[in-house]
Amino acid sequence: MPAKKSKRIYILIAREIPRIRKNYLVFLTIFLLPFAIHEVVAQSSDSIKTTEVTFESEGVTLAGTLYAPKQPDAAVVIVHGSDRVPRMPKFAELLAKNNLLVLTYDKRGVGASGGMYAGPEVGTNNISTDNLTLLAKDANAAAQIIHQHHNDVPIGLVGFSQAGWIIPIAAHNNPLIEFMVLFSCPTITTLEQLRFQFYTNGRTDFWENHTEKDARYHIKNDPDQYQFTATDPKDMLSKLSIPGLWLFGEKDIQIPVKMGMEHLNTFKAQGKPFEYVLFPTLGHNTAFADTTEPVDISIHWIQQEVLKIKKNAR
Repeated sequence: MPAKKSKRIYILIAREIPRIRKNYLVFLTIFLLPFAIHEVVAQSSDSIKTTEVTFESEGVTLAGTLYAPKQPDAAVVIVHGSDRVPRMPKFAELLAKNNLLVLTYDKRGVGASGGMYAGPEVGTNNISTDNLTLLAKDANAAAQIIHQHHNDVPIGLVGFSQAGWIIPIAAHNNPLIEFMVLFSCPTITTLEQLRFQFYTNGRTDFWENHTEKDARYHIKNDPDQYQFTATDPKDMLSKLSIPGLWLFGEKDIQIPVKMGMEHLNTFKAQGKPFEYVLFPTLGHNTAFADTTEPVDISIHWIQQEVLKIKKNAR
C-alpha cells in the first residue's frame, strides 16, 4: 500500500468517529500512532512469489496457493465463508502486496481439494458443530504448512461470515495462531443466526422497516426450523487471549451486528484484546464491498498487532 494511501485512510477514519460514535464507541483512535511509525509501501505483483501447495487434513488432501512477498511481516490463512468457495487469489494477492504471507486454499470438497463439501447449496447442515470443527482443523492444517516453511513470522487467521464460528475453534486449538481478523462474522450461536436470517429473509430493505428491538425479539423467541446442537463462538472467545478485529456493516441482514458489538464490548470490559469497526453504509459483504476501507483498515491493524507481537517476543 503506497504511503500516500495510508494518509488518506487516516483522515477518513478521523472523520468517521463522530458519525459512528452515536451508535457504539469503536476503536478507530488506536490507528493514529501506527500510521505515523509504520508505513509500508505496497509491493508489485512481480515481487510476490506464488507456490502451489497440498496438505493433509483429517484424511483428505487440500490444495491451495502460497503467496509470499520477499520479506513478510506476518502470515495469514484465509478461512472461507459458508459457500462453495475455491482459493481466493485476488484477495490473497492484495494482502501479499502489503507484506503478508498468505495461504489460500480450495475449501474441502471444492476445486482441487478432496473431501465432501457441506453447504447450503447441497442442503446440508453446514453449521453443525461437527462440520465447523472439521473446517477449523482444515484451517489449522494450513497454518501448520506456513509454520513448516516460514517459522519466523506471526501467523493469523482472516475469515468471512461463517468463519466467525470456525476461527475461534481453530485459534483455541492451535498455539501457532497469534491474531485473527473477522469480516461480518457472528458472535451469536448458530441457531440464533438462523432465526435472524430466516426472519430477514434476504430483504435488503429490512432495516428500513424493522427495529433492533423487533429483530432481537425474533432471535430470542422464533421456533427453530432445524434441530441440532448450537455452537456458541463466545465459548471459545472467552478462552482466547490473542487480539481480534471484527469488521461489521450496519445494514447486514445475515448477522445481527449490534448484538455482536455488545458481545465484544463485554469481552473488552473483561480485558480481552478484541476490537471492531462499524461501517454504517455497508451490509454483509464488508470484505468485498465497493470501498476498500474495511480491508485497508484490517491490513493496518495487522501491521500494528505484529509490531506488538514482535516487541513482546524480544
